[in-house]
Amino acid sequence: MNTINAIQDQIIEDFELLDEWDDKYAYIIELGKKLPAIEEIYKTDTYKIKGCQSQVWMHSTLQNGKIYFTGDSDALIVKGLVALLIKILNGQPATDVATCDLYFIDKIGMKQHLSMTRSNGLASMVKQMKLFALAYQTQS
Repeated sequence: MNTINAIQDQIIEDFELLDEWDDKYAYIIELGKKLPAIEEIYKTDTYKIKGCQSQVWMHSTLQNGKIYFTGDSDALIVKGLVALLIKILNGQPATDVATCDLYFIDKIGMKQHLSMTRSNGLASMVKQMKLFALAYQTQS
C-alpha cells in the first residue's frame, strides 16, 4: 500500500512534468472527469462541504480500519481537486488521514493559482476529510 506521503510525492512529480499552468489545470480537470460518481443520495446538504464557492459533496466509509471517500462538485476544477484529495487519502488508515500533512498543495504551487474563495474551499474539503477520520478514530 502506498502511504499518503508516497502518493503526494508522485503527484508532485507528475506536476513537475507540466510546465504551464494551463496544462496543470487541464490535468486537474481530467482527474475530475475520471472521478467515480458519488451516489445521488449523498448530494444533499448533509454531505455538502461548507465554505466552498461551488457545490461540493463528500461522503466517507470505514472498512477494516481504512477510510474510503467519494466526492463530487458542480465545478470542473473543484471536482479535480476533490479527485486529487481522494487519490491521496482513499484507503488510508483513519489515524493517518486525521494527522497527515498535505504538503503537495504548496509543493505544486496550487495555493498561488487558486482564488481566495477556491483556496478556502480546498481548506474546507481537507478539514472535512480529517473530521471524518477523527470521527472514525473515536469509534474504534
